[in-house]
Amino acid sequence: MLITGASYGIGESLAYKLAATGAHLILIARTEKKLSLIKKDIEAQGGTATIFPTDLTKTEQVEQLSVQLLALPSSIDIVINNAGKSIRRPVKESLDRFHDFTRTIGVNYLGPVQLILSLIPVLEQNKGHIINVSAINVLLAPAPHWAAYQASKSAFDQWFRSVSPELQLAGIATTSVYLPLVRTRMIAPTPAYDNMPAMSAEHVARIICKCIINRNRSYAPWWLIFGQLGSVIFRKPWERLSTYYLKRNSNKDNA
Repeated sequence: MLITGASYGIGESLAYKLAATGAHLILIARTEKKLSLIKKDIEAQGGTATIFPTDLTKTEQVEQLSVQLLALPSSIDIVINNAGKSIRRPVKESLDRFHDFTRTIGVNYLGPVQLILSLIPVLEQNKGHIINVSAINVLLAPAPHWAAYQASKSAFDQWFRSVSPELQLAGIATTSVYLPLVRTRMIAPTPAYDNMPAMSAEHVARIICKCIINRNRSYAPWWLIFGQLGSVIFRKPWERLSTYYLKRNSNKDNA
């Protein structure tokens, strides 16, 4: 079982949750030191883990990872695409920060696509399962300041949903997990989220475990349908309200 973004947050909680199941956990993240600590803890609990420090934005590192994964004695049957990068920044503050967009799309879209493409033959052979940890934002009206994040998450969501019928025809189950706000270090740089309700990483880990068992095509909060309807019906008012909100805050800052 392969988990990307396994060093912190949802990925870390999921790794510990699965440690006692007897699964061979393949943990992927950039931080080798943290991965080593998690591996040590899992093995202390009687579990098995192999770590591969990898930066998904680096094409050559993903290529090397793919070679190493395909050479493992135990074959891969489940892939949990959890790695993600979030950036909240006004576009005028991004004029000289194109790297924000390239890095975000590398982690959230291009890297996972490259990795999964290399694993499809193995997953087909094992009648495997791919679970994508997504966000409800990709199904709702876009919000200002989140262009890099929402574009990259939406790109992978569209790609994954597009290839899902082909993967299912090949015997590979697919699951999209749409999450609201989750309390992890990824949202810590955004003070506006400090007092907002959020799911815990442990709660999300339990949801993913259920998805592994039931292989449903998607998971989403029951109330998301109302947000989706509102995004369609009230699109123009939302866009006007967003512009008004930005203008009001700009006037406050200039006062």
